[in-house]
Amino acid sequence: MVPLDPIPRPIDHVLAGRPDAPALRDRAGTMTFAEVEAEVARLAGWLAGQGFAAGDRIATWLPKTREACLMPLAAPRAGLVHVPINPLLKRAQVGHILADSGARLLLTQEARAATLEASDRGDAAIVTATGEGDALPPSSDDPQALAAILYTSGSTGRPKGVMLSHANLWLGANSVAHYLALEPHDIVLGVLPLSFDYGQNQLFSTWAAGACVAPLDYLTARDVIKAVERTDATTLAGVPPLWVQLLETEWPEAARHALRRLTNSGGALTVRIVHALRERFPAADLYPMYGLTEAFRSTYLPPALVDAHPESIGRAIPHAEIMLVRPDGTPAGAGEPGELVHAGPLVAQGYWRDPARTAARFRPAPAFSRFGGTAVWSGDTAVADEAGLLRFVGRDDEMIKSAGNRISPGEIEEAVVAGGEAHEAVAVGVPDARLGQAIVVVARGDAAAEPALRDRLKRDLPNFMQPARIAWRDDLPRNANGKLDRAAIAASVRVEETS
Repeated sequence: MVPLDPIPRPIDHVLAGRPDAPALRDRAGTMTFAEVEAEVARLAGWLAGQGFAAGDRIATWLPKTREACLMPLAAPRAGLVHVPINPLLKRAQVGHILADSGARLLLTQEARAATLEASDRGDAAIVTATGEGDALPPSSDDPQALAAILYTSGSTGRPKGVMLSHANLWLGANSVAHYLALEPHDIVLGVLPLSFDYGQNQLFSTWAAGACVAPLDYLTARDVIKAVERTDATTLAGVPPLWVQLLETEWPEAARHALRRLTNSGGALTVRIVHALRERFPAADLYPMYGLTEAFRSTYLPPALVDAHPESIGRAIPHAEIMLVRPDGTPAGAGEPGELVHAGPLVAQGYWRDPARTAARFRPAPAFSRFGGTAVWSGDTAVADEAGLLRFVGRDDEMIKSAGNRISPGEIEEAVVAGGEAHEAVAVGVPDARLGQAIVVVARGDAAAEPALRDRLKRDLPNFMQPARIAWRDDLPRNANGKLDRAAIAASVRVEETS
């Protein structure tokens, strides 16, 4: 197991595994740690020869090519700030990120570059290939220096950039490698976008453990299953919508039993999904987790506790302090809802060039915090039990206020999918003259099963939590990180309600 290390270092120091051990495996072959280190050094040297000033932003808009995997280390090694752009984004979103970050260079592919108009490029030079440069040694920068800007998906508005230091990235990698008990023999299948903090950390935490990552771009759940077989992956990370798709697809026995570790973040797992994953992958440890880009990761539930607490998101990860806070700033008691507040060295440096939103989210830690300093006030509500295990309740801006009740959409959604009539569901509050808000559930599944679903919900939920309407869809929209796009779903429902 990787030992906990509270001392921050430059992020490119994660390449300290055995030189001859495999570090990166893709369809082109396998690169050892020594080969990855040499290529990072070459890329950093090429960047250093381009005449950029220290702290300039360097963007990449690529699928999971080798350069996309190595640039998160090469740019900071050259004293620059890496800005990864999700390859699923389109020109308007890419143009916003380039302009907002003030990127000086965009590394992309010719087909992608051709979609950009002159006004999209801002000050960025567009290149589709890297050149040669003198190899740079590992960075000696201040660990508190800015290393990356990760842009959120922007489902509720234009993407905003979260500023991450070397220390944020290094300590996050150390924390995850430690509590996941990653070992040098592990092979981590990297299916998540590298622009997503969860996906980027898979690179860093895998390498911090001296293990091998196998990056994958995929179209279907079947692609993921085939990649597990092809790479002999031991570890697979996902978000809830991906797990739903993977559970709907047949798995060969060899692939099911090869996996030793499943991790989830980007949304709470339902109890039904937890039970289904435990049944489908009996040899794998399951790690439910909770995180937010502004502090990377906050909690995890040890696998030994999953069967007894399938609804829990666990406790604080190493290097993090997690508090539940009442509106008056005092700690919430056991069983009492509170805002989840994250303090400690994983807290990001704020939003890039956005002091107003930074001040709203990054505020002084509560007086009872042991870390103190700046904390991330998540806006998420959670409850802790007597043992300190947390259960996610919902976001304050997503809570449904109906007939004087504050209702968690997640509680309704879990009840809807529990019986199998619906595969996925999103609960939305819509204006109602009598109730304040009425509940509409948007579901993917068999509309003919609605009577059975209604009967079950009447047994399982109180009257004030019953949906006024169930809107059936063949598919539900997702954002660029693979999560259900709750904002788009809510907007479509509200349009229907007013039409």
